[in-house]
Amino acid sequence: MKVRGAEDGWNSRAPEKVCLSYTVDSRWRNRSEFINGRQEIIAFLTRKWAAEQEYRLIKELWSFDGNHIAVRFAYESHDTKGQWWRSFGNENWEYAANGLMQVRYACINDLAIKESERKYHWPLGRRPDEHPGLSDLGF
Repeated sequence: MKVRGAEDGWNSRAPEKVCLSYTVDSRWRNRSEFINGRQEIIAFLTRKWAAEQEYRLIKELWSFDGNHIAVRFAYESHDTKGQWWRSFGNENWEYAANGLMQVRYACINDLAIKESERKYHWPLGRRPDEHPGLSDLGF
């Protein structure tokens, strides 16, 4: 439920909404950026989705133990020049007692793809329930 909720939030591409899933003092490492708190999350996501256009994401649970969750993900987007990318990665999450995420570590690799190689074709927003997940797609 937390994994799909996170996927749905990020697919909304609404930074002010997404940040509410994180503690006020949440700490992130995303690629080489270190982000602290909701205001920096909003600024980061605003920049991200301006650069990564037509962003569509799928997350999948990898493992969990107590308040720690590991997920893997892949998303597709294109840059401002029209180059499509598939970005693969892993995230480690730590939750606070109030159920909000307090720590997020993300490692991400980018693969340039042709538009014809895209696998995510749903309308922008929430991934339809019947759309294949990462394992189904062989990712």
